[in-house]
Amino acid sequence: MAMPADPDTDAARLRETMAKALAEDGVLGDPAWRAAVEAVPRHRFVPGFYLPADERDGQGLTVWEPVTAELDYGRWLAAAYSDITLITQFDSDEPDWKQPAARHGGVPTSSSTLPSLVLQMWADADLHEGHTVLEIGTGTGYSTALACQRLGSTDITSIEVDPHRLETAASALYGCGYTPTLAVADGLYGYWPQARYDRIVAACSFRAVPPALLAQARPGGKILLTLSGWLYGYARVLLTVAENGTAEGPLLPGTISFMSARTHAAPALGNPAHWAAGLPDKSRIARHSPDRINAATDEAFHLRFLAQSAVPHAQLTMVGNIVHLVDVVTGSAAALTPNTGTWEVREGGPVPLWERIERLLDAYDAAGRPGPEAFKLHVYDNGQHLTHPLMPALPLPRPSA
Repeated sequence: MAMPADPDTDAARLRETMAKALAEDGVLGDPAWRAAVEAVPRHRFVPGFYLPADERDGQGLTVWEPVTAELDYGRWLAAAYSDITLITQFDSDEPDWKQPAARHGGVPTSSSTLPSLVLQMWADADLHEGHTVLEIGTGTGYSTALACQRLGSTDITSIEVDPHRLETAASALYGCGYTPTLAVADGLYGYWPQARYDRIVAACSFRAVPPALLAQARPGGKILLTLSGWLYGYARVLLTVAENGTAEGPLLPGTISFMSARTHAAPALGNPAHWAAGLPDKSRIARHSPDRINAATDEAFHLRFLAQSAVPHAQLTMVGNIVHLVDVVTGSAAALTPNTGTWEVREGGPVPLWERIERLLDAYDAAGRPGPEAFKLHVYDNGQHLTHPLMPALPLPRPSA
């Protein structure tokens, strides 16, 4: 379908429809945020993106179809004003949107986050007029534009590690009349030139809270970020920074996820068969099924995050029906094999990976299977720990910055 000369007219109607739907879903309780959604033209921030095809390819990989106004104007504009995440980059490989090609599999490395989640993040961070804000992960710039529309551009700083991504976002932001402070920078180190901030909000996930963010927040300031590890378990935390530079705050409910900060991404683990070949022949019956952390449930999502505290360097993969745990830091491994209603586990190396996860699951069950909001994160000079009144403290990995 040919693209009309000016899609803004069609977009205005779609924006109103999206804002109405988000309000009906309870996402837009604040009229000022609704006005921002109705004003910010998301389509200008996503000239091209990928959507999954209905069927996988012959190797079972997801086929990601490029979508642009030139290829299919109706599909492009409708998706831009749908409450979905739009993938804009895979494997840090910048697409040529003038001649885009389909992708088969791959790891998303940049996206325009679904509007409801963007709004939830800004709302959870408790933003108010006059706050100085650092956004980590500019991405397409759409979330930045919403903050600028709501609070004004003067006190908004947004950083992005990918120079091309930031250049594209800057063009869209400035073209829409928004003028936040923008910089190419690694979110691990925040952005000192504009510090200190009343609010720091990260649109990527970290293995642990970067110390630089605490140092750049004002006393009483708040930091909202997503924590995730190499087991791909996620939790959001809202920290309040104290006068002495420490911070604490609760985990927030929900099951959302963000892409890892690139310097915190999981390393390649190699061939699971090589790791399994080095395990002892002797096995034992597992006390807990790996389904406890693998199932498609909210509790399993939460447990996978907690399990990372027990085995912070472990990664999990499945080959056939065998579950492999691999720790590239210590050289430890475990393999779980189903056997007539039970699971047999073999473990090797200095860290008994599945045994540690089972101990955590025992403590979790004994504590009454508490949800995320029952846990609090404490960040101080010597480390970072999750606490719950009825469970042992769970350490996060030592931050790398």
